[in-house]
Amino acid sequence: QVQLVESGGGLVQPGGSLKLSCVASGSSISLQAVDAMGWYRQAPGKQRELVATITNSGSTNYSPSVKGQFTISRDNAKNTVYLQMNSLQPEDTAVYYCNAGHDTVVGYYAMDYWGKGTLVTVSS
Repeated sequence: QVQLVESGGGLVQPGGSLKLSCVASGSSISLQAVDAMGWYRQAPGKQRELVATITNSGSTNYSPSVKGQFTISRDNAKNTVYLQMNSLQPEDTAVYYCNAGHDTVVGYYAMDYWGKGTLVTVSS
């Protein structure tokens, strides 16, 4: 099993920035099975969407809706993945979830390891 804990959400004004963190823990065998991590978000009344992924080697992918605005990174020594979010707008308001998964030839595959989420509210 892999446990994921997100932090860093909060209330920010339009145009502001936030940096989310996700710490992964679990058995060595479970963690070794994870070769990519992803950040998802779910806005009120909308489906959960994938916004960014990063592989163990550092390759990244972004949803077109956040490309150039969000940056995903990781610190393998700390088992931590980050999501730097800049120029935030009200439409970025959502619960942001961390996920552990696989990097496949057809894209990111989300395993059933999720954090509880962290709420980001963009409002003046």
